Amino acid sequence: MSDSLPRVTPAQRRARLGRRHLLAPSARAATVEEVADAVVGLHATDPATVYLAACARLREPGAGEVERALYEDVSLVKLLSMRRTIFAVTTELAPVVASSTARAIAARERATLLKHLRERAEEHWDEARLAEVEKAVLAAVAARGEATTAEVAKDVPALRERIVMAPGKPYAARQTVGSRLLRLLASDGHLRRCRPRGSWTSSLYPWAPAPALPDLPVREAKAELARRWLAAYGPATEADLKWWTGWTATDTRRALADIGAEGVALEEGTGYVVPGDVPGDGGSAGECEPWAALLPGLDPTAMGWQSRGWYLDPDHVKPLFDRSGNIGPTVWWNGRVVGGWAQRADGEVVWRALTDVGREATAAVAAEAARLSGWLGEVRVTPRFRTPLERELAA
Repeated sequence: MSDSLPRVTPAQRRARLGRRHLLAPSARAATVEEVADAVVGLHATDPATVYLAACARLREPGAGEVERALYEDVSLVKLLSMRRTIFAVTTELAPVVASSTARAIAARERATLLKHLRERAEEHWDEARLAEVEKAVLAAVAARGEATTAEVAKDVPALRERIVMAPGKPYAARQTVGSRLLRLLASDGHLRRCRPRGSWTSSLYPWAPAPALPDLPVREAKAELARRWLAAYGPATEADLKWWTGWTATDTRRALADIGAEGVALEEGTGYVVPGDVPGDGGSAGECEPWAALLPGLDPTAMGWQSRGWYLDPDHVKPLFDRSGNIGPTVWWNGRVVGGWAQRADGEVVWRALTDVGREATAAVAAEAARLSGWLGEVRVTPRFRTPLERELAA
């Protein structure tokens, strides 16, 4: 660690989270678009995460505000992007995410699907047939306005053909072409997910035509995404940015250089901030009032960095993460993960501290649990990626 760089302590990093990630009560936002931009996109692999993560940061939480942005104004769009994860981002940020990350992932997804179709499909597929079927699918969706994969398959029978996945393995399975192809067309930016059939926790989405996103120069788009991420998540290391984006080391270094990122000394090594954002003396205090938060599994704050020791006790990883590295629902106090929470079948939101948090924190967390229960109402939420502590609490 270079002695010439300004030192930033873990306490200073934690002090930033309450305001920059809109988690302190005084920092909460009025709209879900403000929330999405503050954290540079909401994780959307689990549909419930978008709602829970947004409402934890809204002054007036409610599913209706999220649905407005996703399905009425369509001011949030879902893109398969960073780390091959689905993120909900604002339409203003979407071209940056698409050009910097999503289009390259979509190209790899297309190559993979074509390979599987050639080698594992029940019928003959090649590039020409794939293009023909895609054209038919887009025409069918446009004619219907919006449609589920099963509904489109009534118009395009080729979607009902099957691909054998993991052939020869104990977990081999047969998937329909449609289940893969419509997701690919969404990755390519041709389709978007509409309001799900059922509650907002459902994954049964109809599809609708999506407006084309403008192409930006890739290098400029990467620099802009790095700038936004560092403004929200910095100080952070090069490894953190590389992990969060899924970029190569070369692309990550180039993006940091292109935005003129300034170096700082962190406990885990050299970190970076956007120009002029080095915390000053006393920066570990005064960012905002004490705050508690109940954040969902895969929340963008919890999944914001590869190196998490400054806000997560290593002893808490086992109860809070699944075996694939997905974090479950977490309880936060002043920028640190202190426990986990779950919703029981009767609707009660329960939580457990994994460390002694004191009376003030206990009261604040209990208030957040009541706030969450209040807007959830009759809705029951089970995380898609379940963790040991969440399972235990839910039972």
